Amino acid sequence: MIVVHHLEKSRSHRIVWLLEELGLDYEVVRYRRDPDTLLAPPELRAVHPLGRSPVVVDGGEALAESGAIVETLLERYDAQSRLAPAVGAPERVRWHYWMHFAEGSAMPPLLVSLILKRVREARMPFFARPVARTIADRVTASLVAPQLRANGQYMDDALAAHPWFAGASFSAADIQMSFAVQALAARSGIEAWPHLQDWLRRAQAREAWRRTVARVGPLELAT
Repeated sequence: MIVVHHLEKSRSHRIVWLLEELGLDYEVVRYRRDPDTLLAPPELRAVHPLGRSPVVVDGGEALAESGAIVETLLERYDAQSRLAPAVGAPERVRWHYWMHFAEGSAMPPLLVSLILKRVREARMPFFARPVARTIADRVTASLVAPQLRANGQYMDDALAAHPWFAGASFSAADIQMSFAVQALAARSGIEAWPHLQDWLRRAQAREAWRRTVARVGPLELAT
């Protein structure tokens, strides 16, 4: 039995979604974040030394890192290549690209934006507050916001050419990209990008996504 160690407000939603798309049986072990630090509880270190989520245990082996989990589970359980283009297919390169774009390019500015938001709202001596807020605002305006806009436009342009990230068909690349798109929608909005909005609507209309929400609840993002 596959076991998903599911941390609230985390990327592990994607792994549950993948398992629902594959129609596999699995168990969910739930964890809550520390309300002050937003860190995962120490109990997760008993599953994986880094104590992060998602972690999947399959056949006694602990798998970590979303992209590695997705690709490993596809190799083991997606013999019909329903969620990944076949090796050698023209869409395979595009599929691989978006599988890695999700964490390599899309997530870093979103993570920095979250850190800067918490810096701006952190408790600190009154005399330090204006300095911290000024620095956070300047970094956001000069570095983070332009990168978020560039990423949003880039994704929208890609979806103008194809209905799904890898091409004509829904794939695991869409699952892998989902957290970044939902985080972008929550933190800066995606109203300027109609193709990205349409993609998110269609992705969340899938029965497997609805089963995911029913199983582990809606995706809530750390704020």
